[in-house]
Amino acid sequence: MSQLPSKDEILQWISDNPTETSKRDIARAFGIKGAARIDLKRILKELEAEGHLEKRKKTYRDPDRLPPVAVMRVGVPDADGDLFAHPMEWAGEGEAPVALIVAKPGDPALGEGDQVLLRLQEVADEDHAYEGRLIRRIGTNPRKVLGIFRAGSEGGRIHPIDKGDDKEWIVAAEAVAGAKDGELVEAEQAGPKGRMGLPRARIVARLGDPSAPKAVSLIAIHQHGIPDEFPDEVIAEADAMKPAGLDGREDLRELPLVTIDPSDARDHDDACFAHEDDDPKNAGGHVIWVAIADVAHYVTPGSALDREAKKRGNSSYFPDRVVPMLPDRLSGDLCSLHEGVPRACLAVRMQIDAHGQKIGHRFVRGLMKSPASLHYQEVQAAMDGAPNEKVAPLMEEVIRPLYAAYDALCDARAARQPLDLDLPERKVVLSEEGEVLSVNFTERLDAHRLIEEFMILANVAAAETLLAKKSPLLLRVHEEPAPEKLDALRDVAETAGLSLAKGQGLKTMHLNRLLKAAEGTDHAEQINMATLRAMTQAYYSPANFGHFGLSLKSYAHFTSPIRRYADLVVHRALISVHGWGEDGLSPQEVERLEQTAEHISQTERRSMLAERDTNDRYLAAFLSERVGEEFSGKISGVARFGVFVRLDETGADGLIPMRSLGREYFHFDAESATLTGQDSGRVIGMGQRVTVKLAEAVPVTGGIALELVSIEGKAVKRGASARRGSAPRRKQGQAKRKGAKMKRKVERRRK
Repeated sequence: MSQLPSKDEILQWISDNPTETSKRDIARAFGIKGAARIDLKRILKELEAEGHLEKRKKTYRDPDRLPPVAVMRVGVPDADGDLFAHPMEWAGEGEAPVALIVAKPGDPALGEGDQVLLRLQEVADEDHAYEGRLIRRIGTNPRKVLGIFRAGSEGGRIHPIDKGDDKEWIVAAEAVAGAKDGELVEAEQAGPKGRMGLPRARIVARLGDPSAPKAVSLIAIHQHGIPDEFPDEVIAEADAMKPAGLDGREDLRELPLVTIDPSDARDHDDACFAHEDDDPKNAGGHVIWVAIADVAHYVTPGSALDREAKKRGNSSYFPDRVVPMLPDRLSGDLCSLHEGVPRACLAVRMQIDAHGQKIGHRFVRGLMKSPASLHYQEVQAAMDGAPNEKVAPLMEEVIRPLYAAYDALCDARAARQPLDLDLPERKVVLSEEGEVLSVNFTERLDAHRLIEEFMILANVAAAETLLAKKSPLLLRVHEEPAPEKLDALRDVAETAGLSLAKGQGLKTMHLNRLLKAAEGTDHAEQINMATLRAMTQAYYSPANFGHFGLSLKSYAHFTSPIRRYADLVVHRALISVHGWGEDGLSPQEVERLEQTAEHISQTERRSMLAERDTNDRYLAAFLSERVGEEFSGKISGVARFGVFVRLDETGADGLIPMRSLGREYFHFDAESATLTGQDSGRVIGMGQRVTVKLAEAVPVTGGIALELVSIEGKAVKRGASARRGSAPRRKQGQAKRKGAKMKRKVERRRK
């Protein structure tokens, strides 16, 4: 790569070659290739800003480069038999670049005219600018499978790891791709069914030893299609970034904005500070500052970073790793509010009165420097009377004022009555090798609640500002529960001897009364879980439907742009309405807000499922050494095929298959979610206390199988299930009468 030209050299070239002034022409003239083109682009922007150049065509993506994934058409093979592909769309100046197709073992044969989706990588070659690896032919989307490869005499088979997929796949010898017996592999369907009606597959990736502790999260990442490698173009763009300066920003470096995060936090994207309001009109009030990393400064609309961040939608968090939305150069460095380092931010100054009601706010684009990066436990310990050396100097100026403002916000929260669910969060603790050391329930401290309330207030301020200015934005929406789900919740409440008001507009205060009534009883967890199941799932939308769970009229995500694309969109909208720069919300983004909202809502659900599956597998691994032991728990679900039990010790969910419930036949009632024994008339339902024996724990799938030992303190007889009609008449009649009585009870409740 040649040395970058000076600005004078570039201007001289443009003067001497008035017909060759595109960035591509300039790069070719000075021999600039690869990542150095990013530096050239920066120099050209500086020349434009200085008035030396005029950009004729505004665009948010460099038109002289192909995206990392592109639709291309296969051309005629050259004399050496190599295949080259040409882009279907090209907006750049000059001749469109071509890509050499680099085939992997097992790739299908391609011919002239085929349209293909290629993953591209820039190369410095004389006859092609990219190398392309086949993702798929356009028009085909082969089914993917993740499983264990078992070698055979003519290839082998794949045993899927998905709990719901027990069908094997046949792999021909030419499609094995070097996989070894017992390896975890990713494969895709490779044609019609083979012998014995089993689908054919070809292996596309070898993922290593499935029993290795750190393979657990890798399984979930691949199974759910979470992108876990950044394209070179994205990394190069991130690596070329420089820290933002003070130009065009408000200087907030004297404000003691501290970050408070988990002790193992990988990034710090929010900081806060509070003090008493000196406005005489707001006696007893407080001023709260919340500063958030200015990701929008680095991730501009249409850039490679932006395309990849949007594609991912959010970061995904696993016990042993993070799949970030942004490369580490940003997420762990330039956009992380490290202590003692100047960092660009978007901040909001909020005034609250003595009762915690927000009475005013304003946003600024600033430069801050945090005096300390703290974690929840040390902050809480300091407030409880045991500050360490790091926190002690901050107590009077920073920590106590934060808690004073939080106390006022608690008054406002009590008046607002957001949904107050008590659902302990479990944390899987791993060794350095990735083995499970323990499964703990995380403690909720006032320090956690303080940050949560500050962030909610800042999110509300962002939504209110943008709605007042009639700006397009993405809101966080949580709609009211569906009537049928509320009926189901009422049924659960009544079986626990509790009630939920009916015949009036439902508010969170009504649900909180139910939760409060269940607090401290054996039914507390059951009622909390049933209430959670009654809720709709929150999602992103350009339209405002309010946030039921938080009891708020409008709500937007503003506080985590490092890990959520929605927050980045909100930041850009704030930049646009305040006129803070050219990196605000673009017209193209506004047109696509509906599609963006739907996409990132889906990526959020994808991450949640992957994180849940990973925890299930780690829990199964943790319990796999304890097969045969007995555990206490509660029934958390009832289905036609068995009973789900949540174990007290770990919070793991296991299944008692129907065959393990006892000797008799059980009738399933879907409306009441109960099983009724045909012989004994025993009713099995949600929330009942049970003792179970661990029959099986399979780390690869996360499956946990249990056997019922006792229910509500009464032992269950073991043995084969009875056949239908084999029970004595008297007991059959008792069971029928009991079932009919329960059904009438349910029907009366539904009227």
